[in-house]
Amino acid sequence: MQPSQLFIIAVDFAVLCVLLYFVTDAIPKSGSWDDEKERAFWMVCIFAFIIAEYFIPSVIHKRAVGAGDILHRSTMLVMTQTLLSYLMLRAIRFLSRVGWHLFVMGLVMLVVIILLRFIERWIVKKLRQAGYNTRTVTFVSSDNELSHLYHKLISNPTFGYRVRCTYGHIEGLNAKGTVSDFEALLSHPEDLRLGDELYMCVPRRERELIERTASLCHHKMIKFYYVPIAEEKLNLQSVLIDDMEVMATYSSPLEEPLNRLLKRVADILLSMLFLIPTALLLPFIAIIIKCQSPGPVFFRQRRTGLDGRDFYCYKFRSMHVNVDSDRLQATEDDPRKFPLVISCARPTSTNCHSSGTCCLET
Repeated sequence: MQPSQLFIIAVDFAVLCVLLYFVTDAIPKSGSWDDEKERAFWMVCIFAFIIAEYFIPSVIHKRAVGAGDILHRSTMLVMTQTLLSYLMLRAIRFLSRVGWHLFVMGLVMLVVIILLRFIERWIVKKLRQAGYNTRTVTFVSSDNELSHLYHKLISNPTFGYRVRCTYGHIEGLNAKGTVSDFEALLSHPEDLRLGDELYMCVPRRERELIERTASLCHHKMIKFYYVPIAEEKLNLQSVLIDDMEVMATYSSPLEEPLNRLLKRVADILLSMLFLIPTALLLPFIAIIIKCQSPGPVFFRQRRTGLDGRDFYCYKFRSMHVNVDSDRLQATEDDPRKFPLVISCARPTSTNCHSSGTCCLET
């Protein structure tokens, strides 16, 4: 564990202890707690925080971290600590009602930790710009693809990268030798000074060279990264099937059970939020549709949903009944549209062939 990580954990625990001090005083009848009960409350909250820090550690010490990742991990850290504290207090039959106070403490702690994370990240960037907390890298390349990575890593001084040596051609760098020179030096690893990380970009047919380099890096505790050459790059993602690597088209966030639960909850809550206030308008929309065009109020269309399953989508009809509704994309001045519903029901035709004001999926 790096010293910066230990410092961040120490600051987090200091924040927790300060908040626990004020929360304990705010809990009704906490003045009547004996020392054993107060100690149990503190120990449970601190133990829950240790578990949360272990499974959701801070990542601001990493070279490239986005604001979204900082927000996500901070939120998960506080949620885990708050939920575990509540469940463990209930498990030990802690009689005082502290759920609401734990929730408020979690909100305050979330705001404080997010602010601390961005301040800590800013400090780390300044230290790297000043030449501290840096990592030295070696580039081995027979393709221009590594030049893009070099400019991305080195052009931003907040990443803290310094070039140690280069083998092969990389625009903007003086090469110490060619890829063949590097391969020859692998027979005398004691003469190689590679730094903290090594990036290699050679064709995959150079399998022996890649494996020898990776083995040497593993032996010397150097991080090894392989970058495919431009001709071998595919817009695919690596997936493991048992111990075999295969390439897949994409991975859906909804493959995660937690993401599916969150999406389902959001679907229900947002649907209720928007449908209930507009429920009074729905009969009037139906009347307008019936007055403008004979036929059903709703338009039904088959769509493809999760796991490739078909479902029917019901929506208010905004076009005259026609045989081309399922195959012909609507245009801006499409004569099939209603004259009065165009502006509110069909502003665009990006997503469907015959859309309406409201959709119901079954």
